[in-house]
Amino acid sequence: MARASQTETAVLGGLSVQPMTGYALREAIRDVLGHFWSESYGQIYPTLSALERQGHVRKEDATKTGASTFVITPSGTRRLRELLAQPIQVAPPRNGLLLRLYFGRQLGPAACRELLQTALGEAQDALARYAAIRAEVEAQDVGDRDYWLLTVSAGEHSARAAVAWATAGLSTMDEIDADPTRTRPGSTA
Repeated sequence: MARASQTETAVLGGLSVQPMTGYALREAIRDVLGHFWSESYGQIYPTLSALERQGHVRKEDATKTGASTFVITPSGTRRLRELLAQPIQVAPPRNGLLLRLYFGRQLGPAACRELLQTALGEAQDALARYAAIRAEVEAQDVGDRDYWLLTVSAGEHSARAAVAWATAGLSTMDEIDADPTRTRPGSTA
């Protein structure tokens, strides 16, 4: 699925939950979908305009703030279902942490340990955020709740795996520190 199609999916999906202004949609994508999806704000408004021209969304009267509310139309719902049925396009991974650790001999054990400690703290913070999101979603009485919880569960599992990996990585750093025969930055071994 091309990038533009994925933006359409996020926009139409957001509006399928409830009508929103462009600003509210932008905030919902950031705050609600943000634990697994990010969208360029510069793409949301042009996508809304294109979807309106195609008849997939329509504007309702402006709110008190002067902003128009966008509503998904029946053709928009059909388009959303078409987009959701397309194969998932997997992006190649880009992980700056793993890139640095792979070349860790150049950084040295202390810098690698610091990277792992930061990763551990971030994963623990993520677990706390997912617990709060889970509580918020579980408190809602909506038909989508179980589907939403699937995405929260994926985040929880990823964060727990990151905690376990970072903890194991710190143990590996202890082994590296304890073994004087291991290579150090600048060594030729």
